[in-house]
Amino acid sequence: MIRLAKRRWPLVPRSLLGRMLLLTLLAVLLAQALSSFIWVSQLRASQMEGLLTSARSVAQSMSASVSYFRSLPLGYRPLVLDQLRSMGGTRFFVSLNDKPLDMQVLPPTERKQAVLAEVDQVLRERLGRDVDMSVSFVSPDDLRIFNGGLKLDELPRSWAHYALSLEPLNPPVLVTQIQIAPNEWLYLASLMPAPYASLEEDVIPIQQLWFIAFTSSFLLLFIGVLVHWQSRPLKRLARAAREMSLGSEVELLPEVGGSEVVEVSRAFNSMRERIGRYLNERSQLFSAISHDLRTPITRLRLRVELLEDEALQRKFSRDLDELELLVKGALQCVKDTDIHENIEPLDLNLLLDCVTEPYLASNGNGRVTVQGRAAAPYAGKPLALKRCIGNLLDNALKYGERAHLRIEDDKHTFMLHVDDEGPGVPQAWLEQVFEPNFRLATKQPGYGLGLGIARNIAHAHGGEISLRNLDEGGLRVTLSLPREVG
Repeated sequence: MIRLAKRRWPLVPRSLLGRMLLLTLLAVLLAQALSSFIWVSQLRASQMEGLLTSARSVAQSMSASVSYFRSLPLGYRPLVLDQLRSMGGTRFFVSLNDKPLDMQVLPPTERKQAVLAEVDQVLRERLGRDVDMSVSFVSPDDLRIFNGGLKLDELPRSWAHYALSLEPLNPPVLVTQIQIAPNEWLYLASLMPAPYASLEEDVIPIQQLWFIAFTSSFLLLFIGVLVHWQSRPLKRLARAAREMSLGSEVELLPEVGGSEVVEVSRAFNSMRERIGRYLNERSQLFSAISHDLRTPITRLRLRVELLEDEALQRKFSRDLDELELLVKGALQCVKDTDIHENIEPLDLNLLLDCVTEPYLASNGNGRVTVQGRAAAPYAGKPLALKRCIGNLLDNALKYGERAHLRIEDDKHTFMLHVDDEGPGVPQAWLEQVFEPNFRLATKQPGYGLGLGIARNIAHAHGGEISLRNLDEGGLRVTLSLPREVG
C-alpha cells in the first residue's frame, strides 16, 4: 500500500492551538480592517465637511477685508496696514504690492484642492466673477511677503509670525492675491483654523491602530486559553492511543470536556476494552494451539521411527517437518509482533551499536557501515525495535551480502535507510515480500517472516517500512518512526 505524501503549507501551524489562533487572528484582522475602512470613510467625510465650512469662513473674512481696503482712500491704505502691524497683526497678514508675487506652490492634494476651490468660489461670489486673483498654498520656507521677495523670517515677529507661524508644525500657508486697483494687489496670507491647519490625512488614526492591537491581543489570549483548555482531553486521548498501540497498559480516560470530546473518550474506552479482550483471547488461543499441536507432532515422529519402509518413513518425516515449520512460523510471527514491553526512552545510537557490533568487528570485513547519528532519544519498546532493525540488517546481509546504514533524524521523524548490494526486488513484488512465508530465494533458510515482523513492529510504533530499488543496484529499506503523536 503506497502512502501519498500530504501537501503541507509552511506557514500553517501543525497544532490545533496554533491553527485556531491563526484563524482567529485572520478573522479579527479582517473584521477590524472592514470596520476601520467604514469608520475612516465616515471620519474623512465629516472632516471634509468641517474643512469646507472652515474654508468658507476664512473666505468670507477675506472678502470682508478686501471690501474694507477697497473702500479706503488710496492714501489711507498704507497707514491702516502700519496700524495693524503695530497692534500685533490680525488673523491675516495683509500687504499691498504693485504686482502678484511668484512663489513655489505646494503639490496638490485632495484636501488642498477642495479648500482652494471653496475659497475661490466664495471670493468670486462676493467680489465679482471678473476679479483678478490667485489662491494657493505655500510652504512657510518658500513664502514671499513684499515686492522685494522678503521671507517670513526677515520680518519683525510682531508683523506676521503670530498669524503665519505655528511651530514646530509649520503648516502650509493659504496665500490669496487680489487686484483691487491698477498696479495694486492686496496680499492676504493666513493659516487654516485648527484642527485643519496641517491639511494632512492619516491612513488610519493612531488611536484606531492601538484599538486593533488591543482587541486582537485580548481575543487571541482568550481563544488561546479556551482552546488549550478544550484540547487537553484530546492530548490525553492521543497519548493513550499511542501507548495502547505500543502494547502498554492504558487506564480508562476520564470522560470530561465538551459533548463531542466525551463521546470520543467513551468510544476510546469501549475500544480499549474490546481490544484488550481480543488480545487476551488471541494469546490464550495460540498458547493452546502451541500446546495441542506439539504433542501430536512429537507422537507422530515417534511412530514414524517405527516404520520399516524407509521410503515411506522419509515421506512422513518430510510432511511432519513442513507441518512443524508452519506451526513454528505462525507462533514466531505472533510472538515477535506481540511483545509485552513497557515504553521507555531509548538511545537509538546504543541500540544500533548493539545490532551492528558483530559485523563491525575486526573480522567483519566491512560488510556493514553506519553513517549518521540519532539526535535524541526515542520513546518505544527496546526489544521490539532491536528485533525490527536486526531483521532488516539480516535480510540485507542475506540477499545483498553487504549492508550500508544511514540515519536521518529531526524533530519530526527518525529515518533509518538500509541499503544492500543485492539484485533488488522486482517492482511487482515490493509489497508481497511483507507477506508471511514469502521468500525470493527458496534456497535461503528461514520462514520468510523477517520483513513482515519488522513492518508490524514499525506499525505498532506508528511508523512505516518502505522498499525502493536503487538506480545503481541493490535495495533500500527505509524505517520511518514518528517522533510526534499524529
